[in-house]
Amino acid sequence: RNNRCNLLELDGDEKITTVIPIAEYKEDLYLIMATKHGMVKKTKLMEYDNIRRGGLAAVTLRENDELIDVRLTDGSNDIILVTRNGLSIRFIEEDVRPMGRTAQGVIGIRLNEDDYVIGMATSMDDSSLLVVTENGFGKRTKLEEYKVQKRAGKGMLTYRVTEKTGYLVGTRLVYEN
Repeated sequence: RNNRCNLLELDGDEKITTVIPIAEYKEDLYLIMATKHGMVKKTKLMEYDNIRRGGLAAVTLRENDELIDVRLTDGSNDIILVTRNGLSIRFIEEDVRPMGRTAQGVIGIRLNEDDYVIGMATSMDDSSLLVVTENGFGKRTKLEEYKVQKRAGKGMLTYRVTEKTGYLVGTRLVYEN
């Protein structure tokens, strides 16, 4: 097995968002990306098969937007986006067609002016969505309580943000154990 090490040259304002270990590049795998402004993008994993030392463009971001999360999928998951103001949307991954590496993506969730995406999850059976606030409060909700909607909607209330709790800052899928 060829064990090689590549270091990615980053500009001063760039940072690593996600690290995804990949044993082999397969035709039926995708990378799904979510941005702070509610955009989602799905690209075939094979488009990243030949990474150069300077890296490859993975997504084109609109002004003041940033990449929030990237997940490896098989194309059949549900995608859950969660916002700072406590909204979330769950939609089927098939609602996002595969795009080229430099595409911007499509709207995953429509945001109010003062809101932004804080996290993304891809659905798993028997899991719950855990959300955590800036003041240390948390809430765990069974994934089955989040109905599947069409992409680009406003979503539904997942957590009521108050002055006591503060805004949402993180989300993860969790399991009973």
